[in-house]
Amino acid sequence: MTVSLRGGFERKKGCLVFYFTGQLDAYSEKQFTDFLTKAFSSNKLPIVLDLTKIDFIDSSGLGAMVHSAKECRKSKRSFIVVGNARVIQTIKLVRLEEFLHVSSDLNAAISQIAA
Repeated sequence: MTVSLRGGFERKKGCLVFYFTGQLDAYSEKQFTDFLTKAFSSNKLPIVLDLTKIDFIDSSGLGAMVHSAKECRKSKRSFIVVGNARVIQTIKLVRLEEFLHVSSDLNAAISQIAA
């Protein structure tokens, strides 16, 4: 990860929860995509992206999330994005909230996937 983006993941209730902090933008989207791709290839669990601690997201970050969502669809696994107000507003601005399955609550997202 770059200095502007830090992340990690853990297995939680039958899914992989990815946590990110910082900025998801043109400078960090490659590292974001590479990080997720490595985790996707070694696992087939549903994915929850926790972006509640993201300070800034731009079109490159949105593109990286769309790419990840498409990869999940190809492998027939669930994909949900959890975001703070800023992230959710940005996603809604470009009308991607349904495609990215946006949620404002991590526990609700995990419960939805586990159901």
